[in-house]
Amino acid sequence: MKNRNQYSEIEDFLADESFRLWMRSKEDSNGWEEWTLENPKRAKLVEEARLWLLAMEVPEVNVSQEQLDAALQNTWMKIEKAEQESKMELKLIQLWNTSWFRKIAAILVVGLLSFYAYDNYFSTERYAANYEQIVSNLDEDGLIEQINNSNKPQILTLSDGSSVLLQPKSKLSYPKLFEGNERNVYLSGEAFFEISKNPKKPFFVHANEIVTKVVGTSFRIKAYADQSDVEVVVRTGKVKVNAEKLIRNSSQEEIVLLPNEALRFERKNKTFDKITDITLDKSISSSVKSIEQLSFEFSDIPVAQIFKTIEQAYSVEIDYPKQQLEKCHLTTSLSDQPLPEKLKIICKSIGENSSYTMNGNQITIVSKGCN
Repeated sequence: MKNRNQYSEIEDFLADESFRLWMRSKEDSNGWEEWTLENPKRAKLVEEARLWLLAMEVPEVNVSQEQLDAALQNTWMKIEKAEQESKMELKLIQLWNTSWFRKIAAILVVGLLSFYAYDNYFSTERYAANYEQIVSNLDEDGLIEQINNSNKPQILTLSDGSSVLLQPKSKLSYPKLFEGNERNVYLSGEAFFEISKNPKKPFFVHANEIVTKVVGTSFRIKAYADQSDVEVVVRTGKVKVNAEKLIRNSSQEEIVLLPNEALRFERKNKTFDKITDITLDKSISSSVKSIEQLSFEFSDIPVAQIFKTIEQAYSVEIDYPKQQLEKCHLTTSLSDQPLPEKLKIICKSIGENSSYTMNGNQITIVSKGCN
């Protein structure tokens, strides 16, 4: 057996019977404690040997050489495994310290982050079509683009007399004049449409992957570029909804919607869900705007109250001669009419000397009083 001054490995201590006796019974007949304290390196080895001895769970009774050899063999297998893991960690550290490995790792990390951002934040790319793609592929020139960057709805009047209530963070592209046998507009965001009737010249709203066709009615479309659904909700009349040509397949059928019906198009799966009663759909019923709830049927109602209803519905301000119109009452139906037509009917009902002008969300009524 080696002199213990030459012990340099844990196995040297584990093979020493007097060391094992000291560890088990604290009997130190060979001066292990004093020898250990003479050198810090010895103390470290002794402590490691003690821990390995405890890990081996060597009993405090005498064991055979065969049992000891088996325990030692098991211990060395554990040591070798630990050393291999340690070497692998060292290799990884060495690799990390090389500039080329760090560059590759950085590229992988950036790639993963880019994929995550692409999949979660730039979700519009996952869909088949959006406002920018549709408008950029148009042959039409001179489209007007109206963007609502304010915090309240904006009223737009189109050349055919139709009105569009454009919600915040929404935009609409439309021609200055509707030419040909169709009227086409392009929406990103949310808007309420009141379309002037013209059966010979149907009106089309292109909103992401769907197109809505009408000849004269009122309805709302919600089609934000970064949202997973497109919704069409009908207030009056009848609309027809279909997929845009670029994603349409031969089995796709046109869907007809009547008042208080809606359609939800799931952009990812390209599926249509028709809702026959919007009051049963919490998502749609909770998003109904004032213009969709207010009644425009008036029976002997003061003109001032009619103007207040219009202000509330369209988020506009109406300036009118209050004193001249104070005693004016009207009985009229303004349902299913664009805003300009509503104002024309009111002015005509008040008297031939009445008129209106619109400047954005500001409306001015000029009148000398009722007939």
